[in-house]
Amino acid sequence: MADKKEVEEIDYTLNNPDTLTKYKSAAQISQKVLEAVSALCVAGEKIVTICEKGDKLLEEEIAKVYRGKKVTKGISHPTTVSPSSFVTPYTPLTSDEAEAAVTLNEGEAVKIQLGAQIDGFGTIVCDTIIVGGDVSGRNADLLLATHYANELLLRLMVPPGLLATGTDEEKAKAAKVKAPTQSKITSLLEKVVKSYDCNLVEHTTSWSFERNEIEGKKKIILAPGDGTKGDGTPEVGDVWGVEMGVSLGSGKIKTFENRPTLHRRTTLTYALKRPSSKKILNEVVKKFGVFPFSLRQLEDERDAKVGVVECVRGNVFRQYEVVGDKDGEAVGRLLTTIAITKNGLQKIAAPPTPDLSKLKTDKKITDEEVLKILEQPLAKETKPKNKKKKKSAKKAAAADDDEESSDDE
Repeated sequence: MADKKEVEEIDYTLNNPDTLTKYKSAAQISQKVLEAVSALCVAGEKIVTICEKGDKLLEEEIAKVYRGKKVTKGISHPTTVSPSSFVTPYTPLTSDEAEAAVTLNEGEAVKIQLGAQIDGFGTIVCDTIIVGGDVSGRNADLLLATHYANELLLRLMVPPGLLATGTDEEKAKAAKVKAPTQSKITSLLEKVVKSYDCNLVEHTTSWSFERNEIEGKKKIILAPGDGTKGDGTPEVGDVWGVEMGVSLGSGKIKTFENRPTLHRRTTLTYALKRPSSKKILNEVVKKFGVFPFSLRQLEDERDAKVGVVECVRGNVFRQYEVVGDKDGEAVGRLLTTIAITKNGLQKIAAPPTPDLSKLKTDKKITDEEVLKILEQPLAKETKPKNKKKKKSAKKAAAADDDEESSDDE
């Protein structure tokens, strides 16, 4: 009984330093594998092959950490590679011949998403790359719009007053400012993407993360096409999966005819009848817990395709439909796992920052309100611990300058 009580009393919030450490360990794996998978995305390569290699890399890296410790760990999101007009994560099956044969094309915008989890603390990251690296013209517009919209959204998620400076009175005044509403957030982001002749992808959703949960109590919905609303505002102590979706078209979406292969176990129970359904449920519970998985990750892919039907019908599994741009236009998407601490917003797992100097376009953001927000920091400046050493080094440099001056004379 004492052991059970002890387990129940573990603090899984960010107040426990161990929580952030586990998030960061998972994030390092996610980012390392994202970089490796990005390098695999070349013209002519099969999407299914890239996804399989990505999952193998995730498993290899996860196996290296927390060895010999009673800590659950695994993939928090399988490797998915979404072609140009696809919005949602895409991971075809080897047993579906037509989809397994799909290859990447030169110049298309590809979205790579994956993630790792340590002790139920999942990090997910997504980046958009251009196959072949041609980042001119409309490709540049898409990447710039997605990057700046993402940076703006992150700044709008910093709780008001958290980074305020000045007197106590000024800080208190800043803290009383209301956080922007979700309609205001969408409005500001639209100004960014329209500067590059792009549109937000409707219904792009960011979720709060918790232990063993990547769709928590809070959510931010951008450009809700069906009038749905988000819920909750970001606060200190929160971890979020922040998503940005931008389209070269209207941003309207539609469900594609591709087989849904990405699923996630729900917390509902249902008396399954088929042996194949029971088999894959047991396998999913053991391997993935309540994190998303692809049917291709299961032991028998063909059995999984049969068994999953009853699991979805009984709401034991949630099925992620394959959704894409209604106009067939290119879509850019980013996903960043962040933590909000007393010092500001930390990017735990994030896509690499693009080399903006290579993205050539004649378009730019001109809205003053947006530009002002983009100038704001995400977190407080951390004071260097070796302050005294730095000061003495500065004095030494000044002394060297004085010596050089006297030598010149």
